[in-house]
Amino acid sequence: MNTLVRATFTATLLAMASPVLASDPCADYTPQARPQNASRDIVGQDLDQIMERGFITFAVYEDYPPYSWQEDGQPRGVDIDIAQLIADDIGVEPRFTFFSAGENLEADLRYHIWQGPLIDGKVSNVMMRVPYDSAFNCRVEQVVFTGQYMTESIAIAYSDAEYPDGGPVPAYFRFDTVAVENDSIADFYLTSFAGGQLAKGVRRYPTMQAAMKALNDGEVMAAMGPLAQLEFGAGEGVSIHQPPLPGLAKSKWTLGTGSHFAYRGLSYSVDDSIFAALSDGRIAAIFESYGLTHQPPER
Repeated sequence: MNTLVRATFTATLLAMASPVLASDPCADYTPQARPQNASRDIVGQDLDQIMERGFITFAVYEDYPPYSWQEDGQPRGVDIDIAQLIADDIGVEPRFTFFSAGENLEADLRYHIWQGPLIDGKVSNVMMRVPYDSAFNCRVEQVVFTGQYMTESIAIAYSDAEYPDGGPVPAYFRFDTVAVENDSIADFYLTSFAGGQLAKGVRRYPTMQAAMKALNDGEVMAAMGPLAQLEFGAGEGVSIHQPPLPGLAKSKWTLGTGSHFAYRGLSYSVDDSIFAALSDGRIAAIFESYGLTHQPPER
C-alpha cells in the first residue's frame, strides 16, 4: 500500500473519530456550495445506461493485497471479487480502474466518482473500499455511501516462538520489536502511546506485506496493522490476536462502496446485491478463499 493510500485512510479515520452529536451527525455541518465545472463523463452513467452498454466500471486501489491488485495482468483480490459479484447480479461485465490514492479520501471520491481526474481519465460508476461514517457522509454530498460489506480492525500478529504463552499487548513493545507500515494507523498509535515510550521498538516498512515478511523471516517479534493484511501475510509459526488497544479512538471501521449522488438507483442496486451476498454467505466465502476472516459490517 503506497504512502498516499496510507495517508488517505489514516486522515479519514482520524476525522471519523471526531466527536459529533449522536442524535444528528450532520448537526454541526453547513452544506457546501454546489460544485462547479464537474466532468461531463457522468452523463449516461445511470443504471439503465449501464445495462444497455453491458459493463460497469469500478475504481479500486492499486497494489493493495489482499483487497485489490493485478497478477499477470489479471485483477485479483477481495474487492475485485465483490465487484464481480455486483456486476453479475446486475447482468453486466465489470471493468476496473486501478488508482493510487490522492491526498485524502475526499480527493479520491472527487477524482473517481463525481468530478473526474485533473488530467485524463474518467469517473467510475462505483468505488470500492470506502470507509463509512455518518459524519463524513455529511461533508461529501456528491457521493452516496451504500453497500457496506465488511468491518476492518487493527490486530497484532506475533511469532509463536517469541510469545509461547500468548500474544503481546502494546506495552510489550517498550522492549520488543514490532513491524508496522510507515505512516499507518498502527505506526501513529504505537509511536504516540504512553508518551512515546514504545517508539524505539517500532520498525517501519514501506508496505504491510514487507512488514509481515520481516515477521515471517524473524527480523521482528510482532507486526501490527489491519487484520486482513496480517492474515494474508502470515506464515508458518505466526499467530494473530486482537487485544484491547487503550487510547486508540478508532480500532475498527466499516467499509462499503461509493457512487454518484445523481444515480441513486445504481447505488441501491449495488446495496441490494451486497446485502443478498452477505445474507447467503457469498461474501464470507470470498474472504475464506483468500484465507481471511470476514467481519460483518454494521448496516
